[in-house]
Amino acid sequence: MDLEMRHLRIVNAVAEAGSVTKAATRLGLPQPSLTAQLKRIERSLGGPLFERDRNGARPTPLGEMVLSRARVLLPAVRDLQEDAVRFANASVELTGYRLGATHGPILGGLVERLTAAQPGTPVTTRTSWSSRELTALVAAGRLDYALVGACGDSPPPAGDAMSWSTVGTDPVFALLGEEHPLAGESELELSQLADECWALTPGDGCFSDCFAASCSRAGFVPTSIYETDVATCLHLVRVGRAVALCQATFQLTSGLVMMPLAGAPLRWRHLLGWHGDSVASRLAPVVAAYARAAYADAIGRSARYSEWLTTNPQYGTVA
Repeated sequence: MDLEMRHLRIVNAVAEAGSVTKAATRLGLPQPSLTAQLKRIERSLGGPLFERDRNGARPTPLGEMVLSRARVLLPAVRDLQEDAVRFANASVELTGYRLGATHGPILGGLVERLTAAQPGTPVTTRTSWSSRELTALVAAGRLDYALVGACGDSPPPAGDAMSWSTVGTDPVFALLGEEHPLAGESELELSQLADECWALTPGDGCFSDCFAASCSRAGFVPTSIYETDVATCLHLVRVGRAVALCQATFQLTSGLVMMPLAGAPLRWRHLLGWHGDSVASRLAPVVAAYARAAYADAIGRSARYSEWLTTNPQYGTVA
């Protein structure tokens, strides 16, 4: 049997999982099938790669040698595949815009501007709550640009040769139902919401940790947090079962009130990312300018945010 990359992936999976059973689950294979494949791999390599007992699987000396080589080869092959995709995409002119975005105020306006400026150029979109997923798709050449967010001063998602431009920075406001006792205030201290339940959308950055730290500085620990989708968050807020946090550019719907938090304890940066070696990098300044214009429009649609910016000019669009 000739050794293939998939065989090395199996060996690596068993080593990382610490057992054949767990590796089979991760790989989506029946355990007997993975065991049979591992035996064939071991025969082709001249001996057992793992010592297996009821406590799991541990690499033998031969297994350690094979793993040391596999851990070099597997990333190298993955990089080769990603570089090939980028090369293929960069070898021709950009014939369309493939945009990825987390939920935010910019994507719609960006699509509007791109399609108006270049009516014959297709624009496709993909959304995800995961900034890391979108960044990986750009790094792999499957998206041209990613619109993501980053909490405070935290760095953007890691990605090989990624370039990032800040589109704008929002304070994080509180979202209350219009019947909430505090809905008539002009500004809230975070501590005034200490007894509330909270509704938050998922994310893979540090926002949850930053939120917890801000609550701690305000003297409380959130008692109950519902992590769920945007629609459910808004429903829970509207009916008075929770309060939520939102970017100041959030577009209000009926039954909701957006409240500034004193001192802006939380911030959210809007970022546009692209791969520095792709053909999309040549058009990045133009796309970034469109993104900033779309963001400025989102600010203009929020009377409360626009008013707040008159005394907090360090927020908003980036020149």
